[in-house]
This record gives sequence, C-alpha cells and structure tokens, in this order.
Amino acid sequence: MSRFTLIRRALWAVFSATAFTFSAHATILWSDHDARLVHHTDQGYDILGGAVKRDDTASDTLYFKFHVNPLSDVATEEYFAAFQLFAGSEYRLAVGNAPEAWGYSAFFTAETGPSNKVSSEFNLASAQPEAAGLGVFKPYELPRHDQERTLVFKVQYIPGGDDLVTAWLSPNLSLGATVDNQPKLLTTQFKANASFDQIRLRHGGKGNGWIFSDMAIATSFSDFIVQRFWQTWWFAALNAAAVLAGVGLSVRRIVRRKYQRRLQLAEQERALEKERNRIAQDLHDDLGSSLARISLLSSLVLQDCRDPEQVETHARKLAQSADATVRALEEIVWAVRPRSDTLQSLVEYIAHFANELFEGNATRCRLDLPHDLPAQPLPPDLRHNIFLIVKEALTNVLKHAGAGEVLVQAKVSGQMLEIQIQDNGHGFEPPAKSAPTERHGLENMRRRAETIGGTLTIQSQAASGTTVLLAVNFPGPAQQLRV
Repeated sequence: MSRFTLIRRALWAVFSATAFTFSAHATILWSDHDARLVHHTDQGYDILGGAVKRDDTASDTLYFKFHVNPLSDVATEEYFAAFQLFAGSEYRLAVGNAPEAWGYSAFFTAETGPSNKVSSEFNLASAQPEAAGLGVFKPYELPRHDQERTLVFKVQYIPGGDDLVTAWLSPNLSLGATVDNQPKLLTTQFKANASFDQIRLRHGGKGNGWIFSDMAIATSFSDFIVQRFWQTWWFAALNAAAVLAGVGLSVRRIVRRKYQRRLQLAEQERALEKERNRIAQDLHDDLGSSLARISLLSSLVLQDCRDPEQVETHARKLAQSADATVRALEEIVWAVRPRSDTLQSLVEYIAHFANELFEGNATRCRLDLPHDLPAQPLPPDLRHNIFLIVKEALTNVLKHAGAGEVLVQAKVSGQMLEIQIQDNGHGFEPPAKSAPTERHGLENMRRRAETIGGTLTIQSQAASGTTVLLAVNFPGPAQQLRV
C-alpha cells in the first residue's frame, strides 16, 4: 500500500470523525443513527417515541430509511428480521426478511409477491439476484452474514385504503440521485397498510440477529442524499496537496526499497556462500573419507587375492564402507534438497534413518512421531543441525549404550519442537557442560544445539539408561527469509 493511499485514508478518517457531512435538506422528521443489535425480540419495543405517526386518513408521502448488518446467514439459518410499523399493538407493514421468504422482503402486505409462496409476503428486487442454476436467477437477494445493506421505502398514503409502497434495496444515495433515476433492478412496488404510531425492530428464529443503524423518516427522498466532505472544493484542494506530498514520499520510499533490496540480496548471497561451504565440508568429511577407505580396501583385495579368508574380510569391510557412503550421500542430498525444508520432511527422515540404523541389530528401535504435523518451514541449516544431533545420539546408543531398546519421540508445542531419544542401556556419568570432552560426541551435540539457539539436556546414570532431549524454537518469518 502506497504512502499516498495511507495519507488519503488518514485524512478520510480524520474528517469522518469530525462528521463533516452536508445534507441537501434538513427536514428529517425523525432519526436514530445508533447501532442496535436486535435478537429474539418477539414483538419488539417502540423506538419512535411518538415523534411521527400516520392514521388511515393520511394522504401525504413519507420516506423511511434504515441500514442493516445481518449477523445471521439466511442460507443456513431460518429466521425473520424487520423494521416494522405498528399502530398500537396491531401489526402493520414490515420490511427486512419475511418469516417464509428468506430473501430481503416485506411482510404484512396487502399483496403477495410473484415469487413468494406465502400470502402477504413480497420479495424485494435486487441488483444481485440469487442464481437458481442453468442461467436462471431468482429476483431476490438472500441476507448474508456481514454483507451490509441499506433499505429505503416510500409510502404514499391513501385515505381509507391500502397505501402504495415503493421499496429500494441498496439504492443510489449519492449526490444527484433521485427517485426517478433509481435503477428498476432495485425498485419494488406493492400495497400495504402503513399507518403507524410506533416503529419496532424485530427478530425471531435462529441466528445471531441483525444490527440496525442509520434509521430515519423524511418527507422527501432528497433528505437522504448526503454531500460528503470529499465532494467539496476544499477537499479537492487538500487532496491535490496530498498528491504532491505523496509523490515526494513515494520517491523516497522507492529509493529506500532499492537500498533494502540490495541489503537483502547481500544477505542471501552470504547465506548461499555459507551453504555451499557446508556442502563442500560434508562432501569432504563424509564422502571423502568413505571413498578413501573403499579405495584402500579395494587395493587390499587385489593384494590378498590368493588368500580367501583375507579377501572375504576385505570384501565385507568394503560392503560396509559402500553402504556408509550411500547413506552419507543420501543424507547430503536430503540436506540440500529445497522441498525437504519442512518439519514433516525432517521427522520422516529421522524415522527413515532410525529404522535403517537399527535394522538387524539387537537393539529394538521404537518411534513415537506425530503424523498431524503443522506446515512449518525449516531453513536448511536448522533442519540439518537438528538431524545431526539426533543422528549422533542414536549412533551413541548403537555403539556404546548396550541397550535393549531405544525410543525416539517428537512433540510440537506451540512454536517449539522437542525431540527425545531415550534408551535402557547401562548409562554413564555425563561430564560437566564446561568440561572439554569428546566422549560420545556430546560436546559436538551441545555446540550444534547452541548454534541453532536450542537447548540440549542429557540425563544419564550408570545402569539406568540415558535420555537426550533437544528443544528448539521454530524460526520467525525474518529468519526463514534470511536462510
């Protein structure tokens, strides 16, 4: 969003707050602009207070207006809601949503609408008719949750007979609008008894009700036409000044965005260089040593080709080294593959690695990993370090714990991932965190945990097994962007 747009919106809000509106006429007979929540009212209560009334002898014309915000969705909830005229306790014309009509409609009318099935209900025409399928449209519109509408209806009183009512759903009330230039798609006419000395807001049935506001009674349609402050000459001048200021701010913003873009590109280049160095290091450390061992064993096989026992020993070691090389290559490919940068991929790869590591081994590996993981992206560096910590812990169990069983658990709590590796082996006395040690790679695991901002907790006692718990927070959007 441009700063110019922000300036315009701010000016709009300021002047709206000061209520700079100029009505073309000031002959409103009654008005109530407050928002009223109407819900389960039965017959409702009078809000007019005797300000205006008309009986069966009236022969003039009145205009009624109200604004609605439905909190109920008539497509799923059966209800009625209305701005209704009363003469004492007797029902008169009601405009809103009839009990059986479902669409914006009037009820207690003297006529039945051509698309209505219940007597004394009349659907209001709409510029947004409901689709009935196969290119056919129903003439009315269903009230829907939080889709606000303004309704205006005109009553031409006829002494001793039914009054002529003209209703408009969402009419044009902008400057220059009149009764005569309202679109026919918004206009509905019918007859009803519209005498009244009360107005009641009503709601019944299901749903959360309607919010009525901006209600008024006037003697002319033009009384509802409002000249807003943005239609005045002084606002046009102020708007021109804002345009000039906006141009200056936009230029400054463009320059600033270019500078930020250059910084972002520089950060991405540094991150890419870091990732390349890590990949090169992994290739050198993992694949390099494995391939060197394979080359050495191959030479030994050739040298001892006349000694079957030595050839068998060398061949077995050669196969083990080849398997280790394949696993190392698979791990590097997984680490650098972009589609692996998710929490789901990390957990699935941990499960794959654990099953493969303990396959055919006396130690039983149990997995307790969630299936309904959130769609959480993980930067490659974070994902790889988490896996290497888990890998080191599981390798320690296999090589040193003498355990009959190891349990791998993962849990997501809010913005934190917790991974626990627990075995029932013979355990050990963990060295102090500050003490330099290479035992079981614990120092390396702690260093990786600190690198990714996580915490590593190791609990172990002789003959009581070992528990390794890694807790790390998920990165925020800015961190995901940098990596």
